[in-house]
Amino acid sequence: MEHPMKIALIGYGKMGKAIEAAGRQAGHSFPLIIDLSNQQELTAASLSQVDVAIEFTGPHSAADNITTCLDAGIPVVSGSTGWLDQWEKVSAHCHAKQGCLIYSSNFSIGVNLFFAANVWLAKLMKAYPNYRPSIEEIHHTEKKDAPSGTAITLAEDLLAARPDLSAWINEPSTTPELLPIISKRIDPTPGTHRIQYSSPIDDIELIHTAHNRTGFANGALLAAAFTQNKRGIFSMREVIGF
Repeated sequence: MEHPMKIALIGYGKMGKAIEAAGRQAGHSFPLIIDLSNQQELTAASLSQVDVAIEFTGPHSAADNITTCLDAGIPVVSGSTGWLDQWEKVSAHCHAKQGCLIYSSNFSIGVNLFFAANVWLAKLMKAYPNYRPSIEEIHHTEKKDAPSGTAITLAEDLLAARPDLSAWINEPSTTPELLPIISKRIDPTPGTHRIQYSSPIDDIELIHTAHNRTGFANGALLAAAFTQNKRGIFSMREVIGF
């Protein structure tokens, strides 16, 4: 068994509970669990009893939670989405504190393979502009942000490979230089992402469908183990070893 970790779990929704279940099964412990009802208990003193924090909350609290952990000298794994407008400030704080932060819009190893496949396909399709790309993402109705962080990562990677596209837009569009992302909220979907290249003749699709949250939870625990004795900012690319 990997070295058992003492983990602070910040955010106790569907994802937090899945991480706890997978973590306890692997022999880790959770001396500190923070949710909306006890947010005030997230302090330097309470964090002193853990090795690492795993943070899955929402757009309004993520940056503050990460900063509190870094101030306490605790490495952080964050999967919160919708807060990246504060990325520069948080990353500068991490470097100033010589801390460790792993951020990913999606910790699933399968999704990170999917990210790599998306880049490869985007480069391949660059020579065939008659195929028009679009992205669709489907999640459960409790998901607060749209489009999903995973869909934004897919879109930004695709845009980087396609200079003829200028931006993504979260609605259907026929404007040639825009990449449409269609967001759907249907229960009980843990997460489906589809990249489609459509031409008048045929379609090419790349699809990732999560069957449950176990893949995300295992990836977050893998990232937590990776933080030990490290300084700096990392992504799942480094954790998986791409």
